[in-house]
Amino acid sequence: MTPLACTLYAILRDRFRQLRTTGDAGVTAELVVVTALLVAAAIAILVLFISRVTAKAESIQLGLG
Repeated sequence: MTPLACTLYAILRDRFRQLRTTGDAGVTAELVVVTALLVAAAIAILVLFISRVTAKAESIQLGLG
C-alpha cells in the first residue's frame, strides 16, 4: 500500500477503536451510516428524476428549425 493509504487506514482503525470503547458511540455510528444511506438514496432518486425530465424536455418539438 502507498504511504497515504497506510496513514488513512491507521487513522480509520484508531477512530473505530475509539468508537468501540465509548458506550454511546455505537448509536452515533449507526445513525451516521443510516443517514449516509438515506442521502445516497436521495441522490440516486434525484439523478433519475433529472435524467427523465431532461429526456422529456429534449423530445419536445418546438418547430423552430
